[in-house]
Amino acid sequence: QVQLVESGGGFVQAGGSLRLSCAASGRTFSNYAMGWFRQAPGKEREFVAAITWCGFNAIYIDSVKGRFTISRDNAKSTLYLQMNSLKAEDTAVYYCAADSTSHSITLSDKEYDYHSWGQGTQVTVST
Repeated sequence: QVQLVESGGGFVQAGGSLRLSCAASGRTFSNYAMGWFRQAPGKEREFVAAITWCGFNAIYIDSVKGRFTISRDNAKSTLYLQMNSLKAEDTAVYYCAADSTSHSITLSDKEYDYHSWGQGTQVTVST
């Protein structure tokens, strides 16, 4: 099992930027794909982005393409989400999650494919 702790959330004006971090401990971080999900008030949790274990490939939900960038530093066991040009609709609690399969060659946008989750960090974008 891997333990995940998110940080970097906060308040930002529309058009601004934030960088979220997710520190991992326990299971070997570098063996697993990682993902970011978010849950807005009154809505179900949704997929945001995912990155392969080696960091070479990534996928994004359409609404964040060109604005968000997922990355990882396996030496530091840390996952990142750089968020630029933030919009009010990006307001949510953001969660990082670890894929359940070691060295998976595919990326998933489904919650059930991730079995370790952080506690979440709040991002609030004001207009």
